[in-house]
Formats: sequence, structure tokens, C-alpha cells
Amino acid sequence: MTEELTIFDPANHLDSDQAIADFMRAALETNDPDYVAHALGVVARAKGMTEIARRTWLSREQLCRSFSSDGHAAD
Repeated sequence: MTEELTIFDPANHLDSDQAIADFMRAALETNDPDYVAHALGVVARAKGMTEIARRTWLSREQLCRSFSSDGHAAD
């Protein structure tokens, strides 16, 4: 029997301000700057990069590049 696996994206589950706060609190408790940066990227995806870009006057590409682990824009 073959199992089909799907990719888990935590951004899909950050659907409230409380969920985001809990997620970021847990990330900050790790004291790992790389993980905190990753968590900020997850939250940005959950909120919508285009909307954040509009509100911050940064381009969507700049935001994606900032939050990617390799420095390249990615979705």
C-alpha cells in the first residue's frame, strides 16, 4: 500500500492573531536567530506577501528574498 504524503506549510494554519502570536512566541523561545527569521517569513506568507509589500512600500520580491534561506525570491 502506497501512502501519499503532502507538504506541511504552517502558514496555512496561522489564521488568527492569537495563532501568529503563539507561533512567534515559540520561535523566540528557541533563541535561534535563523529560526526566528524563518518564522517571520512563515508569518509573512500567512498574512500575504503582496499585502505586506503594499503596506510597507517594499516590493514583494524584496520581501520574499529577505525571508528565503538562500537569498532568492521564492513562494
